[in-house]
Amino acid sequence: MTHGYLIFHLNLAFSSIKTEDRPDVVRKCYWPLLDLIDRTGIPIGIELTGWTLSQIQAIDESWVQRFRELLAEGRCELIGSGWSQLIGPLVPHEVNSWNQRLGIDAYRSLLGVRPELVLVNEMAFSGGLVDVYAESGYRGIVMDRDNIRLALGLEHEALTETPTHAQGAGERALPVLWADSVLFQRFQRAVHGDIPISEYLEYVAQRARTDHTVLPIYCNDAEIFDYRPGRFTTESRLHAHGEWRRMQSLLQQVETVTDFAWLSPSNALQQCVREVPPKIRHLTTAAHPIPVKKQAKYNVNRWAVTGRDDLWLNTACHRRYRMLSACGEDRADPWRELCELWASDLRTHITADRWTETVARVERLDAGHAAPASPADVHASAPVRAASEAAAEISHDAEGLYWSIRTPAVSLVLNARRGLTIKALAFASQKHDPIIGTLNQGFFRGINHAADFYSGGVLAEIPGERARITDLEWATPDIRTEAGRVIARAQLKFGSGVLEKRIDIDPASERITLSYAFDGFKRPLGTVRVGIVTLLPESLQPPLRVSCKNGGGHDETLALDCEFNHGEPASSLVSSTAAFGATDGRFIIEDAATRGLILEWDPARCAAVPMLKHLRIGSSFLTRVWFSLSELDDTSRADGRLLPFSVSLRPR
Repeated sequence: MTHGYLIFHLNLAFSSIKTEDRPDVVRKCYWPLLDLIDRTGIPIGIELTGWTLSQIQAIDESWVQRFRELLAEGRCELIGSGWSQLIGPLVPHEVNSWNQRLGIDAYRSLLGVRPELVLVNEMAFSGGLVDVYAESGYRGIVMDRDNIRLALGLEHEALTETPTHAQGAGERALPVLWADSVLFQRFQRAVHGDIPISEYLEYVAQRARTDHTVLPIYCNDAEIFDYRPGRFTTESRLHAHGEWRRMQSLLQQVETVTDFAWLSPSNALQQCVREVPPKIRHLTTAAHPIPVKKQAKYNVNRWAVTGRDDLWLNTACHRRYRMLSACGEDRADPWRELCELWASDLRTHITADRWTETVARVERLDAGHAAPASPADVHASAPVRAASEAAAEISHDAEGLYWSIRTPAVSLVLNARRGLTIKALAFASQKHDPIIGTLNQGFFRGINHAADFYSGGVLAEIPGERARITDLEWATPDIRTEAGRVIARAQLKFGSGVLEKRIDIDPASERITLSYAFDGFKRPLGTVRVGIVTLLPESLQPPLRVSCKNGGGHDETLALDCEFNHGEPASSLVSSTAAFGATDGRFIIEDAATRGLILEWDPARCAAVPMLKHLRIGSSFLTRVWFSLSELDDTSRADGRLLPFSVSLRPR
């Protein structure tokens, strides 16, 4: 017998839904969903945030009451989400924990139950989220299968080879109920009338014959049936016969395709786990550190550094988080508001009116509240050693191209001909053997990599203007000692504006800080990538690995065991494929001998995201890390802010 399940995602914060249209959504989409349960008897899963539930309660409390009755009768199932639909891998662990706590409180208060399963918001997954969900009391998660299989290199293997359990960053693991992007998209098209019902039923029958597992017939939005939010000009028209009525007929026909039975999501998970021995695995890789939903145009940068002004909004949220955490805030309301500001829908196709409201809300919270000092501030204000201990040797070659700065702790060579990029950086604890710097043209054989690969640089690309802007120009270095530190500055023309670069060397410690500020250069409809770091392969012992926190309380360590490039365009309209969350502003890269580099920055000042490129070239490798301030996708809008960014480098 073939089994299947259905989950509908309810979201009144949907980016393109106007506030005044929310009662229409309840009437046209949410009531028909409950009617569908009544008419078909299918134990449908309904996933919604605590915020959406509370909004429905304010709009039409009879809907909430009817939902509560159906739950009590066991005729449907509540699937958890949290108070707000936020992108967990981009959010600090404490905020993720509060989001789940507040959501569960809302479910208990308004529905009298707490869910057993939780759906990963926007299917943006990380190992750290498994720990968050387990700590919150969930017994299983719902996650997109296709992109996990892609991450694990299983896309051409049988579905039965898919892991049954997700291993967290810590010791926890949870079973996974798999959703399926292609199945749910085919279902949508059949209901909308974009493909014939006969074609859809043939596809379901084929999947029933080949999958040998529970079919996730649908696991996606409810607001796209008999309603169009107006996000795209290419949205399909409403079906003349009524889409919820058409859906009911379609579901009844699915039952006749094969020997078929519907399960609730919890029972579907039990069926999946019971049928095979458990396969417990980490579900992410360095190439795919944060798998998300659907096709390649969807990646975590969609909510990190695109939209109307994601970089600024995420930075503001980190600033608010630091304030709440520093003062030990334990009241629910401030954390509830922060979770709402971190909602994914504020970062995509948000309407102009709702964006204006969001900006005003942030500005009200910021008024009179300065963020506590970051670890970088504390370091900067620490007492410096006496001048004799902090002495630095500064010199340059005969042509004035290479400037050398050497202290007892750090050796640094800067290239004035290429915008004060880093020729070589070495630390005393690593025997002054450089691990980052420049790989000169000719280092790699073959014309494909016959270029210079610098460190410390900046690159902006604006496809619509066919413009590629770098900082690789002559710089007149201003190098001086200030307050016991050596500081190198340069100003360079950058597009229509000016880029100010600054490099701080603390002689009292093994740390340098790279800083970038833009004057007169606005955030483009394109990419802006700063702090580019190139590893020197002759100084490192493969295999390499990277570590950071992606929304959880533990570091996630991922091996660089394949070739990938997070900055490779997914299409002509989408500039990248992946990034790390690094939610505490720390990213580590090290070799087999645990020799490497720690990069640290302050997300409350600039919530840039680290990205990575790792290629095998002959017997060597090319590995580069950079920080994105802007990426391009279908949510990107002109303007927004390019915040100043600083990153500190110290040895591992």
